[in-house]
Amino acid sequence: MNKTRGHLTPTDLSERFGVPLKTLAAWRYQGTGPAFMKLGGAVRYRLEDVEAYETENMVGADR
Repeated sequence: MNKTRGHLTPTDLSERFGVPLKTLAAWRYQGTGPAFMKLGGAVRYRLEDVEAYETENMVGADR
């Protein structure tokens, strides 16, 4: 992860969520999953968007 800018690569997010890279690609295509940006063709996820996505998808009493 680029800690100075708070961006995650698809590999970073794949490891964080424990899902295959193909799942993240499918989510981007389907318009689901956390918000992402493309910078010169490279996909990046802002940490704040990932954390918001995690919060929005929290299930259970700890919400």
